[in-house]
Amino acid sequence: MAIVFAIACALLSRWQFARNDEARIEVEHIEANYDADPVAIASVLPALDAWSEGVKWTPVSLRGTYLVDEQLLVRNRPYNGSPGFEVLTPLRLDDGDVFVVDRGWVPSGNAQDAPDAVPAPPGGEVTVVARLKQGEPELAGRTAPAGQIPTIELDDIATALGRDTYTGAYGLLDSEDPAPATRPLPAPEPALDEGPHLSYAIQWIVFALFGFFGLGYALRTEYRARRADAADPDAPPAAPRRPRRPPRTGRDRSDAEIEDELLDAR
Repeated sequence: MAIVFAIACALLSRWQFARNDEARIEVEHIEANYDADPVAIASVLPALDAWSEGVKWTPVSLRGTYLVDEQLLVRNRPYNGSPGFEVLTPLRLDDGDVFVVDRGWVPSGNAQDAPDAVPAPPGGEVTVVARLKQGEPELAGRTAPAGQIPTIELDDIATALGRDTYTGAYGLLDSEDPAPATRPLPAPEPALDEGPHLSYAIQWIVFALFGFFGLGYALRTEYRARRADAADPDAPPAAPRRPRRPPRTGRDRSDAEIEDELLDAR
């Protein structure tokens, strides 16, 4: 049991080390890209379905027209503990391709499972700066009412739009020009924190050692229980005593022993 427990702890420790590596890489991407100058989208996404982890959080500059009638709300998106939606508004670029822009967060309505109001995007031509993020996986079995989606699955969005749409990435809105009077709450900045994964990994190693300490303690306890009747339970057991030699018979007794026996009888 101690060995099986140690193996399980080792596997969990390796998993936490892997999570720590992922968090460290994420921090590196944030430090390298988040505050960089905006670049043309074609320079980082050469194809509609292109994606590389190295371009995550990179600001891109886009110019086009919002397709307000194609706007979607992403369900179940909490913000500081409050339920709400993320607002996805497709942006038709000057070359005809469509890029999905996450314009921010709006709270759930007071009387319905939808926002009370969604701030409108600017009309006409607009210049947008957005930070790239990869699309999300599909959630099997999740459904949503018309105009809402359960997850940002870009292939499904592209199919619904029926247009040439970027499916490798979407963008978190940073700025719009011209700026609207009001806009959804912007996404919070990502934290430059690797999290507790490294400490968890070390804890699992310590837990594995505790398993062997527990094994040693159990062995010592059992040993002391079996030696409970001894004067010192921690002392090693005494060597077995040699059995006493049986008394000699008349055939193998010496003359002196026979004479002593006769004198004793008198």
